[in-house]
Amino acid sequence: MPVTFTFGEMLSARSVIGSTLAELGDEYPNLWVLTPDIGATLVEFRDKFPERFLDVGLAEQACVGISAGLAYDGNIPVVSGMLPFLSMRALEQVRTDVCYPNLPVKIIGTHGGLVGNGGSTHYAVEDLALMCALTNMTVTSIGDPLMVGEIIRQSMTMQGPIYIRLAVGKKDMVLYEPGEHDIRIGKGIVARQGTDATIFTHGTTVAQAIQAADDLAQDGHSVRVVDMFTLKPIDDELIAQCAAETGGRFVVLEDHLSYGGLATRIADVVADRGIHLTSFERLGIPQVYAGFGEDEQLRDKHGYGLSATVAAVRRAIAAVR
Repeated sequence: MPVTFTFGEMLSARSVIGSTLAELGDEYPNLWVLTPDIGATLVEFRDKFPERFLDVGLAEQACVGISAGLAYDGNIPVVSGMLPFLSMRALEQVRTDVCYPNLPVKIIGTHGGLVGNGGSTHYAVEDLALMCALTNMTVTSIGDPLMVGEIIRQSMTMQGPIYIRLAVGKKDMVLYEPGEHDIRIGKGIVARQGTDATIFTHGTTVAQAIQAADDLAQDGHSVRVVDMFTLKPIDDELIAQCAAETGGRFVVLEDHLSYGGLATRIADVVADRGIHLTSFERLGIPQVYAGFGEDEQLRDKHGYGLSATVAAVRRAIAAVR
């Protein structure tokens, strides 16, 4: 009987990656998995398909370059590693070797945002801005570990590259009941319905946004939460719908620099489409190197923790057109 998980339970996204890739290896005989020495969770695929598994060592640029070569030869390469290095150290290879020829390379990684207590060198906080700027790149940020497998499966038939951002991936909260939402790359998920304001979020902060909405509901406020797990292409129709249905009151919460990530993507849609808003507030990392600490402590320190989120939504609701 299959194991099922329900909202609030904890699950390792890394284990989902490993089991999903091992399963897909049977369906796609041209699926290759590569890693820059971050392969502990890929053991299932490695043991099952050793001839299609490659650990290049601590060499992200080489890993991406080899994946491009494999894609040119008709294969589907998946690169799995730590995003601070895949997004920055290998940026030129991602841009020129993968995006320029629009190759079907899948970049899956951990440590998106201020997670892992590794310090500023080991936080991916500029990564979404960098990846969204690249032509042909699809960009996602996943909060629910059960969604990871579905996104990987959908990516198998994509023609171009995709970037899949995760947290540490060892202990992640299940956000949605299986089958509760239609999960499609390019479409946001309405995680909570509401009419007074909308919180847009992604990845590690989705659970916090849901908690903020639940806390505000105790005071009679109806707050919508949108898990905008695909930042590019962004669901502009859902953004317009939320503006119309929640009074044009937007709060954007993300574990990324407050400029360059989801808030910037939404602001672009609002400006380009001439959408009128009552209020718009960004909650994210300011222009600082965040330092050491647990992720929740760092969010509080830098002004985008739970209490700051609740306060921002209260300000949005109080705003007058």
